[in-house]
Amino acid sequence: MNNYAVFDTGGSSIKYAVMEETGQVIEKFSIPTPKDGISSFVHTIETIVKDFQTRYVISGIALSMPGAVDVESGYIKGVTAIPYLHGPNIRKLLEEKLNLPVELENDANCAGLAEGWLGAAKDVNDYICIVIGTGIGGSLFLDKKIRHGANLFAGEFGYMILEDFHNQPIGETWSSLAATGGLIKQVAKRKNMDPEILDGKKVFAMAEQDDKEVQEEIEKFIKRLAVGIYNLQYIIDPEKILIGGAISNREGLIENINEKLKQMRADQHCLEIQVEKCQFGNDSNLIGALYHFLQRNSSRK
Repeated sequence: MNNYAVFDTGGSSIKYAVMEETGQVIEKFSIPTPKDGISSFVHTIETIVKDFQTRYVISGIALSMPGAVDVESGYIKGVTAIPYLHGPNIRKLLEEKLNLPVELENDANCAGLAEGWLGAAKDVNDYICIVIGTGIGGSLFLDKKIRHGANLFAGEFGYMILEDFHNQPIGETWSSLAATGGLIKQVAKRKNMDPEILDGKKVFAMAEQDDKEVQEEIEKFIKRLAVGIYNLQYIIDPEKILIGGAISNREGLIENINEKLKQMRADQHCLEIQVEKCQFGNDSNLIGALYHFLQRNSSRK
C-alpha cells in the first residue's frame, strides 16, 4: 500500500496528512499558512514531507491550492489571498527539493473530485459541486471528468451576475449576494452594523433570537442560492448538484433550498431540481487532491 503526503492550502492554514492510496487518512495536522513568501512556503512543505519520511515511505506529494491552477504546467494563475503563489512554478520547486512526483489542483475542484471518487457523486457521471464560503466556488464534471475550461475558470459559478446593475458596470454577483460573506454584508447593511464583527454563526444566532430583519435577509439569501442553482440546472442539466462549505452543515439549509427550488419549478414538472450536501467535510480537499495525483500518475504509466 503506497502512502502520500497531501496538503490543503488555505489563506489562513495548511491542513496536511499522510494518506493511503485508498483515501484513508493515517495522520492529519494543521499549521498557519506562511505569510512571508514562496521560499517559506516551499521550506514548510519540504520540512513536513521529510518528517513524514522518517516514519513512512512517501510515494508522492498532492496539493489542493487556491487560484486558477494549471495542472499541466504547475503554475497558479488568477488572484488569491496568498499572492506569492502566483508566478513561481510550484510543482517544479517542490520536485527539485524533494525528488518526488508532485501534483496540484484547485481547491474547489479537489472537493468535487473527492465526491466523485468516494462520496455523494460516486454513482453518477455528470455533476456540479458548489462550495459556499466567503465567496462561491465550484467544480463541473461531465462524463466523470473535471472540466477546467479554456481559461481555467470552469466552475467559477460565483461570478454569475444575479441581480440588477444599480448603475454599476457589473452589478451583484452570486458570490456577493449568496455566499456566507454576502449574507453577512446584507445583514450588516440592514442592521447598520460593522460587518467585521459578524460571521455566519452570529447571523443565524440573531435569527434564532427572533430578529425579524435578519430572518428576512436569510430568506433572501436562500432564495438567491436557489436562483443560481436553478440557472445552473437548466444550463448544464447535471445528474446531481452538491453543496459544500461550512454552511452546508447548517441544520435545515439544504431542505430550505430544496423547498424553494420546488416552488420555483412552476410548470416545468418534468424537471425536479434538488441539491444534496457534500459527503466530506474538512477532509474533502485532501481526498480530492490525492485522487487527482493518482489519476495523473496512472495516465502516465
